[in-house]
Amino acid sequence: MGEDSDLQRVDRSHACRVLALVLATAAMLYGNGVRAEEAPAEPASAATKSGPYDDFDRGTPRGAAHGFLVACREGDHQRAANYLQLGSLQKSKRSRLGPLLARELKTVLDRELWVEEDRLSDDPEGLQEDGLPPGRDLVGVIESKSGPVQILLDRVPRGDGVLIWKFASATVRQIPKLYDEFGYGRLGTLLPAIFFETQAFEIQLWQWSGLLIALFAAYLLSWLVARGFVALTRPVVARSASDIDDAILRVTIGPVRLLAGTAIFYLALSLLSLSVPAQRFFVNAMKVSALVSATWLILRLVDVLSGVVESGLKRRGETGSTALVPLGRKTVKTIVVGLTILASLDSFGFDVTAVIAGLGVGGLAAALAAQKTIENLFGGATLIADRPVEVGDFCRFGDKIGTVEEIGMRSTRVRTLDRTVITIPNSEFSSMQLENFGKRDKIKFSPKLGLLYATTPDQLRYVLVEIRKLLYSHPKVSDDPARVRFIGFGDSSLDVEIFAYVRATDFSEYLGITEDLNLRIMDIVAASGTGFAFPSTTTYLAKDEGTDPEKSRRAEEAVRGWVEREELYLPGFPAQAIESLAESIEYPPRGAPPDVRK
Repeated sequence: MGEDSDLQRVDRSHACRVLALVLATAAMLYGNGVRAEEAPAEPASAATKSGPYDDFDRGTPRGAAHGFLVACREGDHQRAANYLQLGSLQKSKRSRLGPLLARELKTVLDRELWVEEDRLSDDPEGLQEDGLPPGRDLVGVIESKSGPVQILLDRVPRGDGVLIWKFASATVRQIPKLYDEFGYGRLGTLLPAIFFETQAFEIQLWQWSGLLIALFAAYLLSWLVARGFVALTRPVVARSASDIDDAILRVTIGPVRLLAGTAIFYLALSLLSLSVPAQRFFVNAMKVSALVSATWLILRLVDVLSGVVESGLKRRGETGSTALVPLGRKTVKTIVVGLTILASLDSFGFDVTAVIAGLGVGGLAAALAAQKTIENLFGGATLIADRPVEVGDFCRFGDKIGTVEEIGMRSTRVRTLDRTVITIPNSEFSSMQLENFGKRDKIKFSPKLGLLYATTPDQLRYVLVEIRKLLYSHPKVSDDPARVRFIGFGDSSLDVEIFAYVRATDFSEYLGITEDLNLRIMDIVAASGTGFAFPSTTTYLAKDEGTDPEKSRRAEEAVRGWVEREELYLPGFPAQAIESLAESIEYPPRGAPPDVRK
């Protein structure tokens, strides 16, 4: 099994121990009277396959290692010395040096080799196929300056001849050398013993004190680093005319301070000689803190950039597209936070692959359950991106017409002519045939005139030419096309069709212009001497019944004059005549208030 897997097991083993200590402490607080450090440990021999009875549970390699570690954690180094093979020491020195060597070995193991008891043999014979001589098991290897040092357990006879397991003499002889390299150095002589003997979560009292000092130093120094960062960058930002760099500087200060504090605390960890699991835990915590600071910075930059994009869209008048900005911002933030969580879990040894697989299955189930919602979201994105209609546009959708009031991510709201509000799911609204009246550059003007059957041909010619002159002359009417045609004989009238485009996009303005055109057309018809027909049954008693003889005569004379001068512009006006007539009519007409005529 690889080193990464070993470290993950170490972290999980340490997490289990931490949880056990937390539960024991909680029990003490609620009155059960048992302290975590004083809770009696279950003898390892209870879980062994078999082995000789021993007061110190040294019948198996696992039992010996467990008993040694428990004795050291309880501060009973005198008992811990019974797990060391001290045969190489003089008998007179064993009682004094044994506890000292036990404490030093525990210190070295905490710093350089975390003993995983579950990996040690639970057989009285030890491991049989580990490449070592019978009666010898390997606890682990410590890399020292002089080379690798094996931490061994040997099966040796007890005073009564019963075979038990102890830390080998070869290992015991290496303890002073290892402690000189990995021990506390002068710190061990300066601080009282209580700072080393008192511990919680495999962290000694002096180390807890060091952690608090390191945390305070990181907080203070990170503030100084942030101040220095601002002092260095603000003059550069001040020389820029843009406000973007100012916003970026503001949002960067917090993440920079957190990252600086993380780096300072990480450097301080190397001075605290933490145990392997504690060191791994805090290193992983520092990785997570660095990830959090980076994520924090990215999220803040996303807010700044999305604000810039939204402002740019509003300046260009693309107000509909601004609705996509919040969706994009939330999507990016969700992805960044999700990746940060996965990276954090991976740092603490969790199987991220299984988490991703679970999220994939769960995401598929959620997608199926939220199919309609997703359709509406995509429909809203389509409406915002393609912009067939925008907020404020007057449009026809299906068999209804109204003004768009809001385009949301799930639905669109339209206020109808009845002043009611219709809410339509975006998946349906985006698939409708939408007619956007707000996008018109012109509005069609196409009335149909019905003149009296008593109208003479010259009167009709007069009407046709004068209405065309009206269209070509009016400043609010487009001259291409501007069509006026006698289209046929109706049941009760001579039908004249007018077709032109009014230069207006606002419907209220259009109504004002068409009103002016209709009044002028009435003047032309009246000037021709004829009139408008309506469905009726008429008995004519005279030839000129229903017409004005004097006006008819003048209209006919005007037509004869056009014929003589070759100015009877039928069936069409020449371009020169159209150009001479362009915008020659005063609009708004004379008599309108000054504020309307501007």
